[in-house]
Amino acid sequence: MCGRYAASRGPEDLAGIFEIDKWEPEETLAPDYNVAPTKEVYAVLDRPLKDVDDPRPVRQLRRLKWGLIPSWSKTPEGGARMINARAETVHEKPSYRRAFAARRCILPADGYYEWVTGKQERDLEVEGKKKRPRKQPYFVTPADGSVFAMAGLYEFWRDRTLPDDHPQAWWATCSVITTEAETSPLAVSPADGPHTLAEIHPRMPLMLTPDRWDSWLDPSRTDTDDLRALLAPPPPGLMRAYPVSTAVSNVRNNGPELLTELAAPEEGTLF
Repeated sequence: MCGRYAASRGPEDLAGIFEIDKWEPEETLAPDYNVAPTKEVYAVLDRPLKDVDDPRPVRQLRRLKWGLIPSWSKTPEGGARMINARAETVHEKPSYRRAFAARRCILPADGYYEWVTGKQERDLEVEGKKKRPRKQPYFVTPADGSVFAMAGLYEFWRDRTLPDDHPQAWWATCSVITTEAETSPLAVSPADGPHTLAEIHPRMPLMLTPDRWDSWLDPSRTDTDDLRALLAPPPPGLMRAYPVSTAVSNVRNNGPELLTELAAPEEGTLF
């Protein structure tokens, strides 16, 4: 799954990476090293501009709220739970299938966090000496330092309790697509830690390599079988994972220090 990630790149950097044609400076987000559900995040998408005659899609950088609300939903309350969509079923689930067919995006990240229960902690839990084992967070990121381009979906939801001219009448929300975690060796792994992504968690965000960006974002591609082919996992061996401070477990903590690699898992959480 993907329940927390880091996104520190600014719009100028993202504009160059994704060849963005349109973004609004007033929508600039501060670097976020602890992105949690319901926060606003950057999304790259291809969509025609409003109030112009040209119907051709334009590559845009937009701010969306993480936690997808289907257009048909009566309330926004379920959005916080719909942060992930499974690649295996995204084309058929009522909450996602319309967005999968026409509203796909890329959610740029530095990488994502996942929590592992260390062997010592698991043993204590089995012995009944600990009810809530301490978990060690790991940061998973491309080994070459490139952007982690997560496959995503976006939707627009209309709040019918507000008038048309209200600034919050329309909600723009998104979800991260996840897939089975890689079982092949990581490009770089800690000596005393997991050696594959599957050892960290059975799911991972679906990372799109640059050769798939244009096809994924193209709104004219609506054939389900054609689109599902784009959900294939990236080539193995592109990622690294390393332990970081348990400070990231508190959403109130936010700063570049959260990405600092620990020499070893914190005491009591050895893998």
